[in-house]
Amino acid sequence: MKKIGLLVKETSENRIKNSFKSSKGLIVVKYSGVASPDMSGLRKTLKASGSDLFVVKNSVARRAMKELGLDQLIKAIESPCGLIFFKDEPVDISKILCAFRKDHEKLILEGGLLQEKILTSKDIETMSKLPAKEVLLAQVVCALNGPIVKVVVVLNQTLKKFVYCLDQIKQNKSK
Repeated sequence: MKKIGLLVKETSENRIKNSFKSSKGLIVVKYSGVASPDMSGLRKTLKASGSDLFVVKNSVARRAMKELGLDQLIKAIESPCGLIFFKDEPVDISKILCAFRKDHEKLILEGGLLQEKILTSKDIETMSKLPAKEVLLAQVVCALNGPIVKVVVVLNQTLKKFVYCLDQIKQNKSK
């Protein structure tokens, strides 16, 4: 029979591996000095946006990262830290974290991983300044629609000029 401590560590390690496999990426944050009620509020906000904040012992997180082949992120796991696994848009998560960080300066964005690309804290801050996905899609549609509208206007003007010309010929022949 295994000891309870070992069982908890194995369960936590498996949870990290499963969460990573079912997510688009993760962000590592240091939360030392942030009050517990504030962290609970952050957890609820992140949960509502489709992500999960998981606090685990550093040794367990390092072992799971090593087994997942994420050696670059092992350096980011020092002092009390949390792993945020996100399934939706990373821009939304980064906006939530940066907004929370404005009120709670003790929260430190260590880095993360997005589709096999290592993120720095600067990358996460840059993502938070991007517009929402819907806004970007609307901008792309407008950019693609613009030339089409111009072609339609030019063709319409050509037809109007042709009709005007035929009308002038008709008026000249009727005189």
